[in-house]
Formats: sequence, structure tokens, C-alpha cells
Amino acid sequence: MIYRRRASPLHAARAGVGCAYCLALALAVLLLPAPILLGALVISIAGAAVFAGVGREIRRAALLALPLGLLVMAVNMLVAQGGLTVIARLGDLPVFGQTDVTLEATVYGAVLGVRAAALILCGALYTAAIDPDAVLALFRRCSFHSALTATLATRMVPVLARDARRLADAQRCRPGPPPSRARLIRATTAGVLDRALDVAAALEVRGYGAARRPGPQGGRARPGRVRSPYSRHDLAFAASAVGLIALAIGARVADLAPFSSDPSLYAPLRAGGVAVATAIVLCALLPFADRRGIER
Repeated sequence: MIYRRRASPLHAARAGVGCAYCLALALAVLLLPAPILLGALVISIAGAAVFAGVGREIRRAALLALPLGLLVMAVNMLVAQGGLTVIARLGDLPVFGQTDVTLEATVYGAVLGVRAAALILCGALYTAAIDPDAVLALFRRCSFHSALTATLATRMVPVLARDARRLADAQRCRPGPPPSRARLIRATTAGVLDRALDVAAALEVRGYGAARRPGPQGGRARPGRVRSPYSRHDLAFAASAVGLIALAIGARVADLAPFSSDPSLYAPLRAGGVAVATAIVLCALLPFADRRGIER
């Protein structure tokens, strides 16, 4: 899964705003345990992927997330012994001992599995819709040298693989036991980072990426950074991120969608929970309604 520039409002927004939007979705997933709200968040993530044009990438991530979610659910069913409603008695298992599967443990395991899958989908949305080079450029304010080094190290992944193969071939030609995989990975990783550091230093000395502007009183040019104004897509997704976090915190504090699985299952469907779920979906997907200027 790699980033490709597409004509969508999320791709048109700047990287910092896109990161905040994906982070807001992930935080809402962690804050809201109620099934109706988790379902609204999954719908929001899937809708954002479709409107951003990365639905195929999210489907691939879902194929990986679904088995993980089922595994989390199965482990919780076997490990968690709380709950009053027994739906299966498995007897004395070799590792788990006397095991009774309860409805409460099954439902709570399903909630944990949906959470894990939703977090994976959030990461997939970030990977497919947010420019990684623009994200690394955000750290330029702290250290341009570090951001450029990280960019080059990321771009040198094929070089890392070739170095690992060459080192492994060279070690096989020497007598004695072969080196461990951990030592081989450590050697190749150190080599590619050193190489990226040298290239970054050389490019920085040559003024790579530094814009030039006239100095005071017609003096020598000095480096500067041109700041573009925030677009309507930036403002829309920033407002959506703030709204998602506010909805998640408000619903958690006000307990609008209560959920409990110990000792018995308690998940009433209230009007407040339905309203919050609807607001989450609208807040997450409304920024995609404005498609003007997405070709930038």
C-alpha cells in the first residue's frame, strides 16, 4: 500500500490537517465502546476511503484486519470468564482449564475486535491518503536535516534489501556458523542510515529545498519558506477533526450511549446514542461534499 495523489478533498488538504483528521477518527474509536458508536465510526472510515478514492486500498487492509478482529474476539471468549449468561461449556481445556463461554465475554470480545480492525483501517486511510513526504516536511521547522534524513532513509528501502543480500552472501563465504538474522538486520540498517545522513548533509550544503528571497536593502539572498494560506479543504477537515473529538468526549462524559458487559450485558439503544452516531457520520463525511479545487 503506497500513497498516490488523487483528486479528492482529503488529498487536497495539507498533510497536517489530514493527520489530525485520521488521528481524530482513531481517538474516537478508542474513546467510544458502545457498539452503535463503533459502527458509526467504521461507516465513517469506510465512507472517507470511498470518497477519497482509496476504497481498494482499504478493502485490502480490511482483509488483514478482519482475521485479527476475529482472533481478538476468540481469545477474549476463552480467556474472560466473567458474565452470567453461559452460551457454551467447553469443559477442561489443556491451557485454559475449565472454560465457559459467556454472552458477555463474546460481545465484549467483538467490541475489542471491531476496535482493532477500525484502528487498522484508520492507519490504512492515513497511508493511502496522506502524502508521506509532506508529513516529513512538517518536521522541517524542528530540523530540516532530520526531516531530509528520514525522507532519504525511507526512499532507500530497496538499497537496504540489496545490502542485506550482499552481506549475507559475504558471510556465507566465510568459515564458521552463519550470522544471526538480528545482527544482519542491525548491520544493514546502520549502513543505510549512515548513507542517508551523508546524502542529506551533502544536499543541505548545496541548498536543497531552501527557497531564496531577497535580503534587506538589496543584500544577499537568504533562505525562506513561503506559507500558503489555508484552503477551504484545510478548514473543513480541521473542523471535522475537532468536531469528532468533541463528539467522542461529550458522548463519553455524558454517557449518551452506555455500554457494560460485566456482570451482565447492558447496551440500551437511546435517542442520544443514535443522535451522536448520526452526528459522527455527518461530521466525518461532510468535508468531502465540497469538491472544488481538488485537482491541486
